[in-house]
Amino acid sequence: MSNEPITLTAGDAEATVLPGNGGRIGGLRVGGTELLRQGERYGSFPMVPWCGRIREGRFQDGAVVHRMPLNSPPHAIHGTARDGAWRTARVAGDEAVITYDLVDPWPYSGRVTQVIALAEDALTLTMSVETYDSSFPAQIGWHPWFNRTLDGADGAGVVIGFDPAWQEERGEDHLPTGNRIDPQPGPWDDCFGMPDGVDVTLTWPGRLELKVTSPERWVVVYDEQEAAVCVEPQTGPPNGLNTLPRLVTPLEPLEATTTWSWRRL
Repeated sequence: MSNEPITLTAGDAEATVLPGNGGRIGGLRVGGTELLRQGERYGSFPMVPWCGRIREGRFQDGAVVHRMPLNSPPHAIHGTARDGAWRTARVAGDEAVITYDLVDPWPYSGRVTQVIALAEDALTLTMSVETYDSSFPAQIGWHPWFNRTLDGADGAGVVIGFDPAWQEERGEDHLPTGNRIDPQPGPWDDCFGMPDGVDVTLTWPGRLELKVTSPERWVVVYDEQEAAVCVEPQTGPPNGLNTLPRLVTPLEPLEATTTWSWRRL
C-alpha cells in the first residue's frame, strides 16, 4: 500500500498519521484543538532502532563496533526510522498499521511495525522490532512535541507533573554519566527512571489534562523550547545501545507501547 497521509477519527478526536514522513503522528486534534506542534520535523515521531543520543555515534555488538552518522554532532540521535518512508499495511476508521524495513546506515536487517489506535479519549501507540536474521541490540521510544499553549492562546502554559524515582545525571555532553541522582527542578533535557512505568501528566489549566503512560521504565522530558514540551517514553536511557541494550532475536522481537489519554477540565 501507499505511504500517503492517513486520518483516523474517534468521536471528536482526530489523528493524522504520516507514513511518508518518518512514520510520525502529524497532528492530534481534540474538539478541533491541535495538541501537537506543527511542522515537518515535529508532531510525534518514533525513535527506533535507538532513542536519544549514541555517544559519538558508536555502539558495540559483541566484538564489533558500529558507527552511525553524526546527525547531532558529536553524537548520533533518535534512530534512523524517523528519516525514512514507512509503508501502510492496514487502515480502519480508528486504527492504522504501518511498517518500516531497517536499511543502511543501520547494519542489521529487520522490520519495525507500528500500530496507531485512536479512541475518543486516548491514542495508543505500539511498536515492535523483529528480525529473521542476525540478533542485534535496539531501543524503542516516541518523541512527541506537545504545544506549550493551546490554540496559540496567551496565559498559562502547560504544567508537567510526574514523580520519578531518580534522574540520570547528565554530563556536559548531554549523555547520562551512569550516576542516578534525586530529581532536579526544570527546565529539563533529562532522562528519568519510573520503575513502576512511565506516568506523566500534562495539564493545560482550564482546558485539558493529558496523561502519557507506558509500561516502560524510562522517560526523557524536554521543556527548553518556548513553543512545545516533549515527554518521551522509551525502553532504555540515552546511549542505551552501549549501557543497557535490549536484544532483538529471530525468536523474540522487541515491543513497547505508550498511551496518551485525555480529559477536558
